[in-house]
Amino acid sequence: MSYSIVIPCYRSSHTVRTVVEETAAEMERLGKTPYEFVLVDDCSPDGGETVAELKSIADQHDYVKVICLAHNAGQHNAIICGLNYAEGDIIILMDDDGQTHPSQLSAILGGLDDSHDVVYGYYNDKKHSGFRNFGSWFTHTTVRILIGKPKNMKTSSFVCMKKYVRDNIITYPAHYTQMQGLILRTVTTDRIACVPIEHFDRAYGQSGYTLKKLLSLWSNIAGFSIVPLQATRRAGIFISACGVVGMIVLIIRKIVSKTKILGWTSTMMTIIFFSGIIILTLGVVGEYVGRMFLTMGNYPQYVVREIYGRDGSGKDDK
Repeated sequence: MSYSIVIPCYRSSHTVRTVVEETAAEMERLGKTPYEFVLVDDCSPDGGETVAELKSIADQHDYVKVICLAHNAGQHNAIICGLNYAEGDIIILMDDDGQTHPSQLSAILGGLDDSHDVVYGYYNDKKHSGFRNFGSWFTHTTVRILIGKPKNMKTSSFVCMKKYVRDNIITYPAHYTQMQGLILRTVTTDRIACVPIEHFDRAYGQSGYTLKKLLSLWSNIAGFSIVPLQATRRAGIFISACGVVGMIVLIIRKIVSKTKILGWTSTMMTIIFFSGIIILTLGVVGEYVGRMFLTMGNYPQYVVREIYGRDGSGKDDK
């Protein structure tokens, strides 16, 4: 049994070495060998400090492979990149900041058995900032509504999976990815275990998540579901129904009370009715477009600029 630890890296020159070396020590202690690390630099905007640190780690440890991306692809696309280069039978996903601590590996790996193909670690006591905790809540709620994740299924970025899960995930062609969505489309929920683990303080700096990135992540989740399009269609039906009811009421009032119907009122009812029809039509067409979007997409998820280490490639070019 071999293991691959995939770590997306973004401005982590001060923390990633500790994460790698402590994780390697824990894997040795647990007897989980052989193992490899796939470190993916997501085009960190730090003047090359992260890339230099990753290459230094690869120079010192032959179990480390470094993938440098040509542009910032986002955390989830960087993970997809790492999965493409991971060769182990068991894949472990971790963060680069020390919050997904190596000491919790025994709990994560212990949950992987014949009955479970994916194991998530979850935190009872999170060490994130208030905004990041809100972002996590928002993401989990969105995934539950749009993708159908069970309410009692607790997740985090600390996860391990069997190789067949990885093999299926990397076949997803679209640019807009989200790991929970990819895992849930691959594995039934009864094959996913969730184990409690301790969440550690961030070793250095602060989270790079912003409101813009949070909204981008939400749009990626929406790409795995046609629920928003279905909601749009239902809204069109409701608005059309309101327009029809309004016109019926006006007609009855005119017949019963001989009330003069002002022109602007009937005009507004007509506008509401046909606006509903338009929204309904767009919703139906959008659902077909959405289905096409879910299965087609040729914009690259990531672009690899350089591969360094593990098999020796790149080391002679220093």
